[in-house]
Amino acid sequence: MRLKKELNFFDIFSIATGAMISSGIFVLPGTAFTQAGPAIILSYLLAGILMIPSIFSQAELATAMPKSGGTYFYIERSLGPFAGTLSGLANWYSIALKSAFALIGIGAFVKIFQPEISYQQIKFISIGFCFIFTMINFISVKHTGRLQSFFVVGLLLVLGIYSIIGTGAINIRHFIPFNPFGLKAVLGTAGMIFISYGGITKIASISEEVKNPGKNIPYAMLISFLIVMILYLFVVSVTVGLVPPQTLKDSLIPLALGARALGSKVMLILTALAGLAAYVTTANAGILTASRSPMAMSKDNLMPPFFSKLHPRFKTPYISIFLTSLIMILLIMFLDLTNLVKLASTLMLLLFIFVNFAVIIMRESNIKSYRPRFKSPLYPYLQIFSIISYFFLIAEMGMLPLGLTIIFLFLGSNWYFFYVKDKVKKRDYAIIHLVKRITAKELIDTRLENELRDIIWERDDISEDRFDTLIKQAYILDIKKRMDYKSYFKHISKILCSRLKTDPSTLYGLFLKREHESSTVLKEGLAIPHIITEGKGKFVILLTRSKPGIKFPHQKRPVRIVFVLVGSADERNFHLKALMSIAQIVQGTNFEKDWLNVQNIDQMKNVILLSSRDREKKTIRS
Repeated sequence: MRLKKELNFFDIFSIATGAMISSGIFVLPGTAFTQAGPAIILSYLLAGILMIPSIFSQAELATAMPKSGGTYFYIERSLGPFAGTLSGLANWYSIALKSAFALIGIGAFVKIFQPEISYQQIKFISIGFCFIFTMINFISVKHTGRLQSFFVVGLLLVLGIYSIIGTGAINIRHFIPFNPFGLKAVLGTAGMIFISYGGITKIASISEEVKNPGKNIPYAMLISFLIVMILYLFVVSVTVGLVPPQTLKDSLIPLALGARALGSKVMLILTALAGLAAYVTTANAGILTASRSPMAMSKDNLMPPFFSKLHPRFKTPYISIFLTSLIMILLIMFLDLTNLVKLASTLMLLLFIFVNFAVIIMRESNIKSYRPRFKSPLYPYLQIFSIISYFFLIAEMGMLPLGLTIIFLFLGSNWYFFYVKDKVKKRDYAIIHLVKRITAKELIDTRLENELRDIIWERDDISEDRFDTLIKQAYILDIKKRMDYKSYFKHISKILCSRLKTDPSTLYGLFLKREHESSTVLKEGLAIPHIITEGKGKFVILLTRSKPGIKFPHQKRPVRIVFVLVGSADERNFHLKALMSIAQIVQGTNFEKDWLNVQNIDQMKNVILLSSRDREKKTIRS
């Protein structure tokens, strides 16, 4: 059962933007200011710059593999089930943690209007909102996207107005000294702030439910990131310039303090409501995206099977949604989330290390079915730079988050070895392709290639037609020695006779007659022998690669690519359609190179199946 594709460009733009603009701007500036002073502006800028390689990498992987689970799915298919288990759990936990923090933020903003409210009451309010968002996600992701869009538009307008008005009231003295704690504090704070930009990758977790993912995903990610990064820098700069340093330190409502400093009750109310909307969007999107990680892991036997069940009416992963919400409720009830902000950022940095490494592995594995619609620029330099930078940021954040991360990795490893390991022994993943490509090419498995091929068909809304079906059933020959055309015709006649229920000598005679009437060599190196045989309802395709070459008459260059078509007279119309399909395929820019360089016969089939051509609108079975 497939998830419904209901999310358009603006839906996913809103989900990413709403996920970023929350605690990253409405709470963290106060905590970050305590650690870095006014230089938090540099921390936000540095964190944003370091985020760019991961945005490019995520966009590439998401357009190649738009599947539910996003980051987990890419890492598992590239680095294997152990890395996939750790990344899936880290992704699930980090998003749930940030979303739970956002739910508490909803209660904290209520305190602006009701100062007497207790912290316990704030928790109950947060849990109540968690139930509401759970039901919204349970019913439909379409409603989730629409709700997200409504909040994000208002949020951007309010923050834009706040920045414009606040710019004229900035007190320059609040920026002196600008960097009181030195460069080390700026770097450590950038690592903590990193989670503020992490929400953009939530798009990857719901990519299976996105319309036209090859176009909408990279555009939504890049535009959302640029808008939010610029907005962060303006809003943080204005807030530092409006609020006295001693007041801003450790504040959980820094923007509300900035609005008060402007002396405008309207701005205070708007800012408070915007903060509330920001937390609503983060919590709502968090349940949506976090629930997709255990769902995807369940499909791969890394989590119990009930996580992947879809509701028969709403087509949503209801068990995964409910359990994700339960985790968030437990975090709200029992954990001090402020002390775990760095842990959330550390887990996010680890995920992005895996993501950038995954791009390198997928590209170098030479898997022909890996065909992203968007490719990261400056490969592999951006990926290598980001991996090194993220390790450095993790080290700069201190021992507490590092120690908690080690504990998390220990528990995740135990889950893998005691539950997962025996269930995924036969799994195929890209790093194996890379190792075998270097060592033993003949041992390469094609299960991952075929899975990626099917993902591409689903991504591009391609329906399998009769030609595709025949290619899947086709005979494939990879001839290792030089031969002439007569020897070749004798060989294929023996192969085809059983399926066509025809004497091999009859087929051989038809092939020779066809070749003598006019050459079947269409261009240098390519021949398409095609004959009509007796009977009804018969049509067979045979594909041949011969690197040494087959010598056809009157040809200077040996033929290395041969498509053989054999059909009965009643199949003449389809015969012509098949010839047209082959003509379109062989005209592809890289067809000959791909065909001659793939490593086994299944990959040869995928070169054909993934080629661009006009397909019949309806699936027709032979």
